[in-house]
Amino acid sequence: MSRKGAGVEYPHPVTTVLPIDEADARFPTLARRRVLGASGPRVFPIAIGGNAFGWTASEDSAYGILDAYRDLGGNLIDTADSYAAGRSESIIGDWMRSRGVRDDVVVATKIGKSAQNPGLTSSAVSASIEASLTRLRTDRIDVLFLHYDDESVPFEETLVAVDENIRRGTVRFVGASDHSANRILEARIIAGQLGLTPFTALQCRYNLLHRREFEGSLAGMADQQALGVMPRFALDGGFLAGNYRTRSELDLNSTGNIVLGGDAETHLNRRGQKVLATLDRIATELDCAPATVALAWLLSRSTVTAPVVGASNPGQVADLMAAVDVVLTRQQVAALDDVSA
Repeated sequence: MSRKGAGVEYPHPVTTVLPIDEADARFPTLARRRVLGASGPRVFPIAIGGNAFGWTASEDSAYGILDAYRDLGGNLIDTADSYAAGRSESIIGDWMRSRGVRDDVVVATKIGKSAQNPGLTSSAVSASIEASLTRLRTDRIDVLFLHYDDESVPFEETLVAVDENIRRGTVRFVGASDHSANRILEARIIAGQLGLTPFTALQCRYNLLHRREFEGSLAGMADQQALGVMPRFALDGGFLAGNYRTRSELDLNSTGNIVLGGDAETHLNRRGQKVLATLDRIATELDCAPATVALAWLLSRSTVTAPVVGASNPGQVADLMAAVDVVLTRQQVAALDDVSA
Protein backbone atom coordinates (compact mmCIF):
# COMPACT_ATOMS: atom_id res chain seq x y z
CA MET A 1 0.00 0.00 0.00
CA SER A 2 1.43 3.38 -0.93
CA ARG A 3 1.63 6.10 1.68
CA LYS A 4 1.48 9.86 1.36
CA GLY A 5 3.03 12.40 3.66
CA ALA A 6 6.63 11.13 3.66
CA GLY A 7 9.23 13.46 5.09
CA VAL A 8 7.17 14.27 8.16
CA GLU A 9 8.22 17.07 10.46
CA TYR A 10 7.43 16.46 14.12
CA PRO A 11 5.82 19.43 15.86
CA HIS A 12 6.86 18.37 19.35
CA PRO A 13 8.02 20.99 21.85
CA VAL A 14 8.90 18.39 24.48
CA THR A 15 10.28 15.41 22.58
CA THR A 16 13.20 16.02 20.23
CA VAL A 17 13.50 14.53 16.78
CA LEU A 18 17.12 13.76 16.04
CA PRO A 19 18.69 13.61 12.59
CA ILE A 20 19.46 10.27 11.01
CA ASP A 21 22.98 9.19 11.83
CA GLU A 22 25.29 6.83 9.98
CA ALA A 23 23.98 3.80 11.85
CA ASP A 24 20.48 4.62 10.62
CA ALA A 25 21.42 5.29 7.01
CA ARG A 26 19.80 2.09 5.74
CA PHE A 27 16.42 3.37 7.00
CA PRO A 28 16.29 6.77 5.27
CA THR A 29 12.79 7.69 6.46
CA LEU A 30 11.58 5.34 9.16
CA ALA A 31 14.67 5.43 11.34
CA ARG A 32 14.02 8.89 12.76
CA ARG A 33 14.48 8.85 16.51
CA ARG A 34 13.09 10.84 19.38
CA VAL A 35 14.60 11.31 22.81
CA LEU A 36 12.43 9.58 25.41
CA GLY A 37 11.81 12.25 28.00
CA ALA A 38 14.34 14.95 28.76
CA SER A 39 17.46 12.82 28.38
CA GLY A 40 16.46 9.20 27.83
CA PRO A 41 17.38 6.83 25.02
CA ARG A 42 16.77 7.58 21.36
CA VAL A 43 13.71 5.63 20.26
CA PHE A 44 11.64 5.02 17.16
CA PRO A 45 8.28 6.85 17.47
CA ILE A 46 6.31 3.57 17.49
CA ALA A 47 7.00 0.94 20.17
CA ILE A 48 6.15 -2.68 19.45
CA GLY A 49 4.23 -4.26 22.32
CA GLY A 50 4.89 -7.79 23.53
CA ASN A 51 1.74 -8.38 25.56
CA ALA A 52 0.56 -11.09 23.13
CA PHE A 53 3.89 -12.90 22.92
CA GLY A 54 3.62 -16.33 24.48
CA TRP A 55 -0.14 -15.98 24.78
CA THR A 56 -2.06 -15.40 21.54
CA ALA A 57 1.13 -15.01 19.51
CA SER A 58 3.41 -18.04 19.26
CA GLU A 59 7.18 -17.76 19.44
CA ASP A 60 7.46 -18.07 15.65
CA SER A 61 4.87 -15.34 15.15
CA ALA A 62 6.58 -13.11 17.70
CA TYR A 63 9.92 -13.57 15.95
CA GLY A 64 8.33 -12.61 12.64
CA ILE A 65 6.76 -9.48 14.16
CA LEU A 66 10.01 -8.42 15.81
CA ASP A 67 11.99 -9.09 12.63
CA ALA A 68 9.57 -7.01 10.56
CA TYR A 69 9.64 -4.21 13.12
CA ARG A 70 13.43 -4.06 13.23
CA ASP A 71 13.76 -4.36 9.44
CA LEU A 72 11.73 -1.15 9.11
CA GLY A 73 13.89 0.73 11.60
CA GLY A 74 12.11 0.03 14.89
CA ASN A 75 14.15 -0.16 18.08
CA LEU A 76 11.72 0.15 21.05
CA ILE A 77 10.24 -3.06 22.48
CA ASP A 78 7.76 -2.95 25.37
CA THR A 79 6.84 -5.86 27.62
CA ALA A 80 6.20 -6.74 31.29
CA ASP A 81 7.17 -9.48 33.70
CA SER A 82 3.50 -10.43 34.01
CA TYR A 83 2.81 -10.83 30.29
CA ALA A 84 2.15 -14.52 29.67
CA ALA A 85 3.65 -15.19 33.12
CA GLY A 86 7.05 -13.99 31.94
CA ARG A 87 6.98 -15.84 28.63
CA SER A 88 6.88 -12.56 26.69
CA GLU A 89 10.18 -11.46 28.21
CA SER A 90 11.72 -14.86 27.49
CA ILE A 91 10.71 -14.75 23.83
CA ILE A 92 12.09 -11.24 23.43
CA GLY A 93 15.32 -12.24 25.17
CA ASP A 94 15.74 -15.31 22.98
CA TRP A 95 15.02 -13.25 19.86
CA MET A 96 17.59 -10.61 20.78
CA ARG A 97 20.20 -13.29 21.48
CA SER A 98 19.47 -15.22 18.26
CA ARG A 99 19.65 -12.06 16.14
CA GLY A 100 22.59 -10.50 18.01
CA VAL A 101 20.75 -7.20 18.33
CA ARG A 102 20.72 -6.44 22.05
CA ASP A 103 22.78 -3.27 21.66
CA ASP A 104 20.55 -2.06 18.82
CA VAL A 105 17.24 -2.09 20.70
CA VAL A 106 15.74 -0.29 23.68
CA VAL A 107 14.00 -2.74 26.00
CA ALA A 108 11.25 -1.48 28.28
CA THR A 109 9.63 -3.79 30.79
CA LYS A 110 7.26 -3.36 33.71
CA ILE A 111 7.31 -4.87 37.19
CA GLY A 112 4.80 -5.18 40.02
CA LYS A 113 2.11 -7.49 38.70
CA SER A 114 3.90 -10.82 38.36
CA ALA A 115 2.60 -13.77 40.37
CA GLN A 116 6.15 -14.65 41.46
CA ASN A 117 7.13 -11.19 42.77
CA PRO A 118 3.96 -9.16 43.27
CA GLY A 119 3.97 -5.61 44.51
CA LEU A 120 6.64 -2.93 44.71
CA THR A 121 8.37 -3.48 48.02
CA SER A 122 12.15 -3.19 48.01
CA SER A 123 12.54 -6.96 47.99
CA ALA A 124 9.94 -7.43 45.26
CA VAL A 125 11.60 -4.78 43.08
CA SER A 126 15.02 -6.42 43.39
CA ALA A 127 13.66 -9.93 42.77
CA SER A 128 11.57 -8.77 39.80
CA ILE A 129 14.51 -7.03 38.14
CA GLU A 130 16.75 -10.06 38.54
CA ALA A 131 14.07 -12.35 37.12
CA SER A 132 13.46 -10.02 34.16
CA LEU A 133 17.19 -9.79 33.42
CA THR A 134 17.38 -13.58 33.33
CA ARG A 135 14.39 -13.97 31.03
CA LEU A 136 15.52 -11.14 28.76
CA ARG A 137 19.02 -12.64 28.65
CA THR A 138 20.61 -9.25 29.24
CA ASP A 139 22.60 -7.36 31.85
CA ARG A 140 20.43 -4.24 31.91
CA ILE A 141 16.88 -3.02 31.43
CA ASP A 142 16.79 0.17 29.40
CA VAL A 143 13.51 1.54 30.76
CA LEU A 144 11.93 0.00 33.87
CA PHE A 145 8.30 0.92 34.45
CA LEU A 146 6.42 0.55 37.72
CA HIS A 147 3.43 -1.35 36.34
CA TYR A 148 0.99 0.22 38.75
CA ASP A 149 0.87 2.52 41.76
CA ASP A 150 1.33 0.25 44.78
CA GLU A 151 0.04 2.54 47.51
CA SER A 152 0.49 -0.19 50.13
CA VAL A 153 4.25 0.45 49.98
CA PRO A 154 5.92 3.75 50.93
CA PHE A 155 6.82 5.46 47.67
CA GLU A 156 10.31 6.19 48.98
CA GLU A 157 10.97 2.47 49.44
CA THR A 158 10.09 1.66 45.83
CA LEU A 159 11.99 4.58 44.35
CA VAL A 160 15.11 3.93 46.42
CA ALA A 161 15.10 0.25 45.39
CA VAL A 162 14.89 1.22 41.72
CA ASP A 163 17.58 3.86 42.10
CA GLU A 164 19.94 1.31 43.65
CA ASN A 165 19.60 -0.74 40.46
CA ILE A 166 20.22 2.34 38.33
CA ARG A 167 23.45 3.01 40.24
CA ARG A 168 24.34 -0.67 39.84
CA GLY A 169 23.82 -0.44 36.10
CA THR A 170 21.06 -3.08 35.87
CA VAL A 171 18.48 -0.38 35.05
CA ARG A 172 19.11 2.71 32.92
CA PHE A 173 15.90 4.76 33.24
CA VAL A 174 12.68 4.52 35.24
CA GLY A 175 9.11 5.30 34.30
CA ALA A 176 5.61 5.31 35.76
CA SER A 177 2.65 3.34 34.47
CA ASP A 178 -0.92 4.37 35.30
CA HIS A 179 0.13 6.80 38.04
CA SER A 180 -1.86 9.95 38.76
CA ALA A 181 -0.48 13.44 38.22
CA ASN A 182 -0.26 13.93 42.00
CA ARG A 183 1.79 10.76 42.44
CA ILE A 184 4.14 11.71 39.64
CA LEU A 185 4.67 15.07 41.32
CA GLU A 186 5.24 13.29 44.64
CA ALA A 187 7.83 11.05 43.00
CA ARG A 188 9.69 14.08 41.64
CA ILE A 189 9.74 15.69 45.09
CA ILE A 190 11.05 12.48 46.69
CA ALA A 191 13.70 12.15 44.00
CA GLY A 192 14.83 15.70 44.62
CA GLN A 193 14.96 15.29 48.39
CA LEU A 194 16.81 11.98 48.35
CA GLY A 195 18.97 12.53 45.29
CA LEU A 196 17.26 9.76 43.30
CA THR A 197 16.91 9.38 39.55
CA PRO A 198 13.56 10.96 38.53
CA PHE A 199 11.01 9.44 36.19
CA THR A 200 11.95 9.64 32.53
CA ALA A 201 8.79 8.23 30.95
CA LEU A 202 5.10 7.62 31.47
CA GLN A 203 2.82 4.88 30.19
CA CYS A 204 -0.94 5.25 30.34
CA ARG A 205 -4.02 4.31 28.40
CA TYR A 206 -4.53 6.91 25.70
CA ASN A 207 -6.17 6.74 22.28
CA LEU A 208 -9.00 8.30 20.31
CA LEU A 209 -11.58 6.51 22.46
CA HIS A 210 -9.83 7.01 25.81
CA ARG A 211 -8.83 10.64 26.16
CA ARG A 212 -10.12 11.87 29.51
CA GLU A 213 -7.76 9.86 31.72
CA PHE A 214 -4.69 11.44 30.17
CA GLU A 215 -5.70 14.83 28.83
CA GLY A 216 -5.75 17.44 31.56
CA SER A 217 -3.68 17.24 34.73
CA LEU A 218 -1.74 14.12 33.71
CA ALA A 219 -0.79 15.55 30.32
CA GLY A 220 0.12 18.81 31.98
CA MET A 221 2.36 17.05 34.49
CA ALA A 222 4.03 15.03 31.73
CA ASP A 223 4.69 18.26 29.84
CA GLN A 224 5.96 20.06 32.93
CA GLN A 225 8.38 17.26 33.82
CA ALA A 226 9.33 16.58 30.17
CA LEU A 227 8.32 12.93 30.46
CA GLY A 228 8.36 10.75 27.37
CA VAL A 229 4.77 9.52 27.02
CA MET A 230 4.19 6.03 25.64
CA PRO A 231 0.42 5.54 25.25
CA ARG A 232 -0.66 1.92 25.76
CA PHE A 233 -3.62 0.30 23.97
CA ALA A 234 -3.01 2.81 21.20
CA LEU A 235 -5.48 1.00 18.90
CA ASP A 236 -7.73 -0.18 21.73
CA GLY A 237 -7.31 -3.87 21.11
CA GLY A 238 -7.69 -3.49 17.33
CA PHE A 239 -10.96 -1.57 17.36
CA LEU A 240 -9.33 1.59 15.97
CA ALA A 241 -7.77 -0.51 13.23
CA GLY A 242 -11.29 -1.36 12.08
CA ASN A 243 -11.05 -5.01 13.11
CA TYR A 244 -14.36 -5.05 14.97
CA ARG A 245 -17.24 -3.16 13.39
CA THR A 246 -20.15 -5.41 14.32
CA ARG A 247 -20.94 -7.73 17.20
CA SER A 248 -20.72 -10.73 14.89
CA GLU A 249 -17.19 -9.70 13.84
CA LEU A 250 -16.25 -9.30 17.49
CA ASP A 251 -17.58 -12.76 18.35
CA LEU A 252 -15.85 -14.32 15.33
CA ASN A 253 -12.50 -12.70 16.03
CA SER A 254 -12.65 -13.29 19.77
CA THR A 255 -12.94 -17.03 19.18
CA GLY A 256 -9.40 -17.31 17.89
CA ASN A 257 -7.87 -13.96 18.74
CA ILE A 258 -8.52 -12.47 22.17
CA VAL A 259 -8.89 -8.71 22.16
CA LEU A 260 -5.89 -7.52 24.16
CA GLY A 261 -6.49 -4.58 26.45
CA GLY A 262 -9.40 -3.31 24.42
CA ASP A 263 -13.04 -2.48 25.07
CA ALA A 264 -14.25 -3.31 21.59
CA GLU A 265 -17.68 -4.42 22.79
CA THR A 266 -18.32 -1.15 24.62
CA HIS A 267 -17.34 0.83 21.52
CA LEU A 268 -19.91 -0.82 19.28
CA ASN A 269 -22.11 2.24 19.66
CA ARG A 270 -22.81 5.46 17.80
CA ARG A 271 -19.67 7.22 19.02
CA GLY A 272 -17.41 4.31 18.15
CA GLN A 273 -18.89 3.97 14.69
CA LYS A 274 -18.50 7.70 14.03
CA VAL A 275 -14.83 7.52 15.03
CA LEU A 276 -14.29 4.58 12.68
CA ALA A 277 -16.09 6.39 9.85
CA THR A 278 -13.83 9.42 10.29
CA LEU A 279 -10.72 7.22 10.38
CA ASP A 280 -11.91 5.48 7.20
CA ARG A 281 -12.46 8.79 5.42
CA ILE A 282 -9.06 10.20 6.33
CA ALA A 283 -7.35 6.89 5.53
CA THR A 284 -8.85 7.07 2.05
CA GLU A 285 -7.66 10.65 1.64
CA LEU A 286 -4.11 9.70 2.65
CA ASP A 287 -4.06 6.27 0.97
CA CYS A 288 -3.18 4.40 4.15
CA ALA A 289 -4.81 2.13 6.74
CA PRO A 290 -7.19 3.35 9.51
CA ALA A 291 -4.70 2.08 12.09
CA THR A 292 -2.04 4.33 10.56
CA VAL A 293 -4.31 7.35 10.94
CA ALA A 294 -5.18 6.52 14.56
CA LEU A 295 -1.50 6.32 15.44
CA ALA A 296 -0.69 9.48 13.45
CA TRP A 297 -3.29 11.30 15.55
CA LEU A 298 -1.49 10.20 18.72
CA LEU A 299 1.84 11.30 17.28
CA SER A 300 0.34 14.73 16.59
CA ARG A 301 -0.13 15.28 20.36
CA SER A 302 2.64 17.45 21.76
CA THR A 303 3.45 15.19 24.72
CA VAL A 304 3.44 11.81 22.97
CA THR A 305 6.79 10.22 22.18
CA ALA A 306 5.99 6.66 21.09
CA PRO A 307 2.65 4.84 21.24
CA VAL A 308 2.85 1.17 22.21
CA VAL A 309 1.04 -1.04 19.72
CA GLY A 310 0.83 -4.77 19.20
CA ALA A 311 0.58 -6.82 16.03
CA SER A 312 -0.92 -10.26 15.65
CA ASN A 313 1.13 -11.07 12.56
CA PRO A 314 4.16 -9.62 10.71
CA GLY A 315 2.01 -8.35 7.86
CA GLN A 316 0.45 -5.71 10.11
CA VAL A 317 3.72 -4.09 11.16
CA ALA A 318 4.24 -1.87 8.10
CA ASP A 319 0.88 -0.12 8.54
CA LEU A 320 1.67 0.57 12.19
CA MET A 321 5.08 2.03 11.50
CA ALA A 322 3.82 4.06 8.54
CA ALA A 323 2.23 6.47 11.03
CA VAL A 324 5.54 8.31 11.46
CA ASP A 325 5.43 9.27 7.77
CA VAL A 326 1.85 10.53 7.78
CA VAL A 327 1.23 14.24 8.29
CA LEU A 328 -2.37 14.97 9.21
CA THR A 329 -3.74 18.33 8.11
CA ARG A 330 -5.19 20.69 10.69
CA GLN A 331 -8.63 19.89 9.36
CA GLN A 332 -8.06 16.14 9.73
CA VAL A 333 -6.77 16.51 13.29
CA ALA A 334 -9.72 18.74 14.15
CA ALA A 335 -12.17 16.21 12.69
CA LEU A 336 -10.67 13.43 14.82
CA ASP A 337 -10.62 15.68 17.88
CA ASP A 338 -14.29 16.55 17.43
CA VAL A 339 -15.58 13.05 16.74
CA SER A 340 -13.68 11.54 19.68
CA ALA A 341 -14.45 14.29 22.21
